[in-house]
Amino acid sequence: MIATRKKEIRREVLKKRDNLSLKERLERSGQICDNLMNLAEFQQARVVHFFLTTKSEVMTEEAIRRAQSLGKEVVVPVIDKGERRICLSKLEDYDQELTMMPHGIPEPKPEYNRCVPLSYVDLMILPGVAFDIQGHRLGYGAGYYDRMFRDEVERPLLVALAFEVQIVDDIPVGDHDVRVDKIITEKRIVECE
Repeated sequence: MIATRKKEIRREVLKKRDNLSLKERLERSGQICDNLMNLAEFQQARVVHFFLTTKSEVMTEEAIRRAQSLGKEVVVPVIDKGERRICLSKLEDYDQELTMMPHGIPEPKPEYNRCVPLSYVDLMILPGVAFDIQGHRLGYGAGYYDRMFRDEVERPLLVALAFEVQIVDDIPVGDHDVRVDKIITEKRIVECE
């Protein structure tokens, strides 16, 4: 039942997100980036994890570049499909170090893979398909982020970047689903309950 409902929400929200024009996504991503930069927790963070944009997600390149220009260390995910986990890798040069992977997501080239533990990160910027204002997150179904946080006693602040069309009334959750602390859209910052 939960899996079926998640699949329906995923399909509906992805359709709405995919229907945003490139111009709309660029403008809204810029507004989301501005909202992130104004967040006190972002300003205080020394090390920030960013996802690297794929398909119609919020575009993170501007936010990554701005974070680095402010002197912050940036960490990005590297997916290990065999182990079904994410490695967190320091990113120093956006233009030189990234390459498009077969699964359609940019990642650091192997020679630039500089893995760090989750405890190294102060603030995690997360992707997702859909969110509700309680902080429940619906991802793409692989569970990489949920598995990363499941075994951690302490975790950094979790902030999701999403277009307003990705906010839904309610997301069904299982025991393994991890909630985010804040959601930033082009219109608001949601403090999750």
